[in-house]
Amino acid sequence: QVQLVESGGGSVQAGGSLRLSCASAYTTGRGSMAWFRQAPGKEREGVAGINSLGGQTYADSVKGRLTISTDNAEKTLYLQMNSLKPEDTAMYYCAAETSYRVLFGSALLRPTNFGSWGRGTQVTVSS
Repeated sequence: QVQLVESGGGSVQAGGSLRLSCASAYTTGRGSMAWFRQAPGKEREGVAGINSLGGQTYADSVKGRLTISTDNAEKTLYLQMNSLKPEDTAMYYCAAETSYRVLFGSALLRPTNFGSWGRGTQVTVSS
């Protein structure tokens, strides 16, 4: 298990922006990390993932609006969220692949591939 701490959530109106951060003890320049979200009554879903080769994968629902990135010196994972919609409302979680595997494509959005999780940060988008 690797400690992950999310921040940056909040309440915004539709069309607004937020930047989520995930401070970690994980070496962000290795392996794979991702952002997931879970709305009340729904399953946890992958939003965006990134691997150490720079490969990125996004859920279709967020393509063109959300961008995942890392600051390896700061060991921080980011999620820039633009043009937010009410359906983006959820608890957002940061996750790390604890064996430092390099995941590709849809594997980056699969919760079972990640062994370390943060506690989440709430994002609420009002119409």
